[in-house]
Amino acid sequence: MPGAAFQLTERDLEDFATGAWILGTGGGGDPYFSLLEAKQHLAAGRTVTVVDPLSLPDDALVACVGQMGAPLAKQEKLCDGDVIASTIPMMEKHLGRKFDAVMLWEVGGNNGFQAILSGLILGLPVVDCDAMGRAFPQADMTTFAICDLPAYPWTMVDIRRNSLIFTEAENWTWMEKMTRRVCTVFGASAATCKAPRTGEEVKRGSCLHTLSWALSIGRTVRAARAAHADPIAAVVAAEGGLVLFRGKVTDVMRRATDGWLRGRVTIEGLDGDQGESMAIDFQNEFSVAWRGDKPAATVPDLICLLDSASGEAIGTETVRYGQRVTVIALPAPAILTTPKGLQHVGPRAFGFDLDFHSVFPARSA
Repeated sequence: MPGAAFQLTERDLEDFATGAWILGTGGGGDPYFSLLEAKQHLAAGRTVTVVDPLSLPDDALVACVGQMGAPLAKQEKLCDGDVIASTIPMMEKHLGRKFDAVMLWEVGGNNGFQAILSGLILGLPVVDCDAMGRAFPQADMTTFAICDLPAYPWTMVDIRRNSLIFTEAENWTWMEKMTRRVCTVFGASAATCKAPRTGEEVKRGSCLHTLSWALSIGRTVRAARAAHADPIAAVVAAEGGLVLFRGKVTDVMRRATDGWLRGRVTIEGLDGDQGESMAIDFQNEFSVAWRGDKPAATVPDLICLLDSASGEAIGTETVRYGQRVTVIALPAPAILTTPKGLQHVGPRAFGFDLDFHSVFPARSA
């Protein structure tokens, strides 16, 4: 049975920010500024209601919104809620039909807030689901692409209100190529409304109840801090995760290129990992963690870099020398680890000559 709808409170927004930042696996952008904006909307009397995707009529029309670009660029070019919300009426005008609800493109990081901000501004309910179950860097790395749902139409707006509509694309790969090129011209940051989804498509083609998942993780962290307990241990226990490494960041190499933030972070081991090292490659999000020359974890398992003291997530655009960090892994949604899912989001999709072997043995391909 579908769960009851509920309104997000200020505390919910804070917990969601914490949980979404962890699920971002280094990407999706720091949610801090969007959290502040969402709080302002609540203070002004606006509300946002979260609805269970299973309650959607099959013919409901759902907008799917998110920011596109490199996390570093998105920090420099703040994209407020009005910009992301503007992509929705632009799509409605193209379709000749109003949307019934809005959903998350990816639950990870700041991108998780884009549907919430749009809901607050436009008065639309937010559906408790997303198209990744984490964060990924490319448009063709989604459950919608895995399920072979249409990739178009697609609207894009930048902070200067330059805009365009992609009315058609041969497939998700072409949509990624075209939108990435435009995003790069926009300065590696753009607001987007992706291909509209019906209620039936949302129910069969998305990761369900992921907004609630992020809320739950945030609440776990909050409770652990209040009890003066280890928030990382609490998250690992609650989510069936694993601690992969503890150490200090000794090197960060990153560059913004082709609309992404690419690079590698190197960590020198501390405590039980003294004398060892770990390197983690990233393309917006962390993709492969190496212990020595062997992969310790790969996408689509979630590789999360957390502050060892606070349990706060650390993004690929903010990680820096000297930080004491803990690397954990969380299990990916099941759809991502299917053979079709791995074609889109496995290590080979990121250019690594590796097969996926989950750190959670029962889930290995």
